[in-house]
Amino acid sequence: MTTNANGNLFEMEGHKAIQSKKDMILSLYNSGTTEIEAIAAVSGAKPSYVGSVLHQAGLIDNYFDLYTSTNYPMNIYSKHFRGKLGFKDVLTAQRSVRNLEQSYQYFANSQDRAGQHHTLEMALTMLDRARWTGKLEEAEIYRRWLVGKLSRPLIDNVKSMEVRNEKPEPNGEKFERVELKLAA
Repeated sequence: MTTNANGNLFEMEGHKAIQSKKDMILSLYNSGTTEIEAIAAVSGAKPSYVGSVLHQAGLIDNYFDLYTSTNYPMNIYSKHFRGKLGFKDVLTAQRSVRNLEQSYQYFANSQDRAGQHHTLEMALTMLDRARWTGKLEEAEIYRRWLVGKLSRPLIDNVKSMEVRNEKPEPNGEKFERVELKLAA
């Protein structure tokens, strides 16, 4: 006797029960194989799927990757983005980028570099989720915002950096000249 998804019992004559990847992952974990990479290798599933299955089953709470829902807080910054980011359509992506910009500025004003970093991570995550599901227009909105952030020079005056590089150190050594280039 076997139970179907509705909880009803039924008989399967002459058929061997096929274990789903999800069941195999849970079985492996419960039998003592706890490394995500090992479970993925044995089950034939991607590590992100293994992590997701174990996370949803409440067996682990410390796994985060591209596909981990923002409903599972990664750190104290996650609450700033819960339910505020998406790529369903262009308008949703634009609204999401406005939220990212507001958060980025909020963290900049309070000199919270970890918050700014998490904001950039969230933007990259949304860009990748959108592009790898074929939502290229939506992905482009995130990409442009990220490029805008990462293309800004890290110092205000490039000339002053060049002058500093040419000043000798107290021990008589000279810095090598550094050529700065814009990212992306």
